[in-house]
Amino acid sequence: MLKLIDARFAKYSSQLVLVLSALVFTGCVVTESNPSEAVVDKNKALETRIQLTLGYISQGNRDSARTNLNKARDINPNDPRVNNAAGMLYQLEGEPARAEEEFKAALRKAPDFSAARNNYGVFLASRARAEEALEQFQIAANDLEYDRRQVALTNLGQTALKLGLRDKAKASFSQAFRLDPRASIPLIELADLEFQDREYSKAKSYLDLYNKVTKASSRSLWLAIRLERIFGNADREASLALALKNLYPYSAEYLEYKRLLDE
Repeated sequence: MLKLIDARFAKYSSQLVLVLSALVFTGCVVTESNPSEAVVDKNKALETRIQLTLGYISQGNRDSARTNLNKARDINPNDPRVNNAAGMLYQLEGEPARAEEEFKAALRKAPDFSAARNNYGVFLASRARAEEALEQFQIAANDLEYDRRQVALTNLGQTALKLGLRDKAKASFSQAFRLDPRASIPLIELADLEFQDREYSKAKSYLDLYNKVTKASSRSLWLAIRLERIFGNADREASLALALKNLYPYSAEYLEYKRLLDE
């Protein structure tokens, strides 16, 4: 039973979203003639190294990430962004104790660092610590100035679902959708929740929006098959079933469809 729970949690946590920033490739030269310019250039150099670190982490390039992280530490080891990036790198490298230490250090230095809270929440979720993850996501989601608030809300919703907090999950996904109508995860989650509530027209509306912003997944195809069966569209159901078979023949959803045919 423990292995089953862990496996399901691992699948859930893999859908949570780490916050990465865009890469910056600007050159930075320290100017000695003007101290104020030197400070500005130092800050630019730090920002560049942090962004490069995050970019390489997103690519799974640990060596290049560490090289740039070390250079960022050389510039300013006390910057909380350095700790956040280090936490993400240690998580990538399978060093959970060190990762948690870095995330906590970032948040001690900057309690309002919502990106670090989101990333710490993703880390906690990956360690099957959903209650703690929920707390971190909630704090980040409450930050009205956080420019990636929809990400924290989405992660909050998925964690709430894991904990059986269905109403909270639905509210979180709905708010994430309002902030970013093109975010695919809130759309598929809302479609699924409305389907469970037998609000089939609402489910279809969310699913249609999902299909406009991303390619069909095994989950979305399976949901569409069941909706078309309910609406009595046999031809459309058959077409979707064929797509599920061709695109995702080994998926759990296709197995569910085959079981449905056997009933």
